[in-house]
Amino acid sequence: MTTQTPIRKTLGGKKQPSFLRNDLPGYLFIAPAVLLYLVFNIWPLIRGILMAFTDYRFVYPDTRWAFNGIENFVKLFESSKVREAAVVSAKYSLIVVPAVLLLALFTAILISRVRRGASFYRWTVYLPTILPVAVSFLMFRQMYAPNFGLINSFLRGLGVEKPPFWLGEVATALPAVGAAHLWIIFGFPTLLFLIGIYSIGEELYEAASLDGASRWQQFLFITLPLLKPTTAMVLILIVPGVFGVTDPMLILTQGGPQGSTQTLGYYLYDIAFVRGDLRLGYASSISLVVSLITAGLVALIFRWSRERE
Repeated sequence: MTTQTPIRKTLGGKKQPSFLRNDLPGYLFIAPAVLLYLVFNIWPLIRGILMAFTDYRFVYPDTRWAFNGIENFVKLFESSKVREAAVVSAKYSLIVVPAVLLLALFTAILISRVRRGASFYRWTVYLPTILPVAVSFLMFRQMYAPNFGLINSFLRGLGVEKPPFWLGEVATALPAVGAAHLWIIFGFPTLLFLIGIYSIGEELYEAASLDGASRWQQFLFITLPLLKPTTAMVLILIVPGVFGVTDPMLILTQGGPQGSTQTLGYYLYDIAFVRGDLRLGYASSISLVVSLITAGLVALIFRWSRERE
């Protein structure tokens, strides 16, 4: 019995390279996506890093791509405005991130105990995440309105004569913005925690019950430790966006009152696109520093997630 040797296609009398025979169609299929990623993600990233070392001012064409070394970074670390914005960003993160973790975990635990209609509750919790961000924040701006807003109308109905001006007072503006942001983003972490809870075997809880462990002890010594990878994933997803946040301040407060909601993200936006001669180079240096800070925070979260109990 004879076997027939497969005939390889040739090009100009020469054997085709293997990638032309096998992989070329795949490369052609992914080429448009790769091109779009390079144009709209990689190139802006590289351009922003280069711009951080220039005195790029949009209204003065002569200054574009005028290299000034580390001058932007020296000004950045000497600026009291940047320090104040960094403090606001830290405060905002300390308000929103723990609140997201606690609310998402609590909601996930409640949904996990529902036997009928759990899909409805999962869909309801996730709904704010898929709404347009601008629409959600505009809705909260109406709710926070001092005279006819839903929240103050409710408080007046309870007998509160002078309800707070939520977005107009220094003491309440940052927590009010954080509450709106919390409502928008906590749905996805809730689903992640819910997946983590569903993955924990029921036999662990049954064995703990036989040993006399209470519900609280089961939560502390079974649920929380086994949810550590999920918690790390949630932190990695939300910390960069919360620390460098811009959208809530842009729509709700414009950084006011008295700079109490002016985060680093909003400050660099103001420098780049609103104030004065539009110092894109200086704003890019702030953006680079914010990116490095968030990258450091993510690295710490990774390290914590890999530590053994």
